[in-house]
Amino acid sequence: MDDSVTQLIHLVTRIVEITGVSIIAVGAFATLVLFLGRLAGRHDRDAAIAAFRSSLGRSILLGLEFLVAADIINTVAVTPTLVSVAVLAGIVLIRTFLSFSLELEIEGRWPWQRRSGEERQV
Repeated sequence: MDDSVTQLIHLVTRIVEITGVSIIAVGAFATLVLFLGRLAGRHDRDAAIAAFRSSLGRSILLGLEFLVAADIINTVAVTPTLVSVAVLAGIVLIRTFLSFSLELEIEGRWPWQRRSGEERQV
């Protein structure tokens, strides 16, 4: 592969990684500010904690999606060796487990389960 194309792919990968990390960091900070505002505003403490955990989990999930995308771009486009694909598979497996765990924590159900009262659409 041409060196300039490889450099461009590395740049795109870094941008996607920075975007993912930024989403997690900004989401965590914004969630903390909102949480502290709710506590100062005499809102229900349990509801404030539940909203904090849900918002923080969603920020982490979105950031993880960007980080997985960056790993896929880097592995497939730059270094498509058997070892790099195996490492990517491990990373995706771990991050998928984290995503499912966070989804269960946020929603109280697995992603493939219907919400209570949700009708099956045909």
